[in-house]
Amino acid sequence: MGKVIVFTQPKTIRIEDQPDPPLEAKQVRVQTLFSGISAGTELTAYRGSNPYLHKQWEATSRLFLRGDTPSQPYPLVGWGYEEVGKVIEIGTEVTEIRIGDVIYGTWGHRTHHILEESYASKRIKPAGLDPLLAIYSHLGPIALNGILDANIHIGENVAIFGLGVVGQVTAQLAKRSGARVFGIDLIEKRLSLARELGAIDVAINPQHESPAEKIKSLTNGRGADVSIEVSGSARALHEAIRATAYAARVVSLGFIQGEASGLYLGEEFHHNRIQLICSQISNVDPALTHRWDRLRLIHTIMSLQVDGMLNLRPLITHIVPFQRAAEAFEILDATPAEALQVVLDFANT
Repeated sequence: MGKVIVFTQPKTIRIEDQPDPPLEAKQVRVQTLFSGISAGTELTAYRGSNPYLHKQWEATSRLFLRGDTPSQPYPLVGWGYEEVGKVIEIGTEVTEIRIGDVIYGTWGHRTHHILEESYASKRIKPAGLDPLLAIYSHLGPIALNGILDANIHIGENVAIFGLGVVGQVTAQLAKRSGARVFGIDLIEKRLSLARELGAIDVAINPQHESPAEKIKSLTNGRGADVSIEVSGSARALHEAIRATAYAARVVSLGFIQGEASGLYLGEEFHHNRIQLICSQISNVDPALTHRWDRLRLIHTIMSLQVDGMLNLRPLITHIVPFQRAAEAFEILDATPAEALQVVLDFANT
């Protein structure tokens, strides 16, 4: 019998038993080692602000519709998409995976899970990578997809608004792309960490100065060649637009909840002909689909870690036993100044 995390209502967590069904011939069973908690989309489910909880997503028209039946009402079982596990059983026809292999992927905050061999065989942890760091198979690709959408060129000025986990990864990738990187965040610890990791050249705290005015002053009045908004704040998106050069690009990577209060599209957005691009992990830029897909994004993040091009271990601020999952979510929700990546440890479960 396995166990799984259930959101029973906003900010309420229960751990429930979950049966372990028998394997089919081409399946493997994994025992979860680590599971990362996302401070973006996942916290919207924990807090109750996710649109799927209040509206019906109609897949054919790709519209959110109002109605009495939301797409994903409470209770929400097994949310989570940053998992790493060890193979403990294989089906009779499995040939590409061995017992003991470490697999990364998405199967939610649960102690055990069954994966198809076709899925798991493409997600075997590379040799030399700490299993803990394989949790970045989802948030890492989100950041990398944002970099592809940003279309950064060497020598450009890039502004990253929001230095949470995805923002930190995005900043490191932007720096590796040859950019001069401006990091913007309200939390000094996040700015300091990004500086220490060599991910940003200039740190800006909006509590002390205007990011747009600072960036313009440091770029001879031109502004950022591209700004990437990662915090999910409409006010930050507005400031990103203000900070960006005429006819240049802003990538909206954060998951903005509710009404976009503080976003004034009749001001700099309109007068400076800003290109506003949505970056979303369900797909890559259509112009890149011949060469890039979700799996390549994932493998690239793993390879960059193995090669030392990404340093993501310092982003993990808390490792909490699975049995104390409610405490882990509360830490991430209530103390954002102290927590970045919070990880559930499944040892002894």
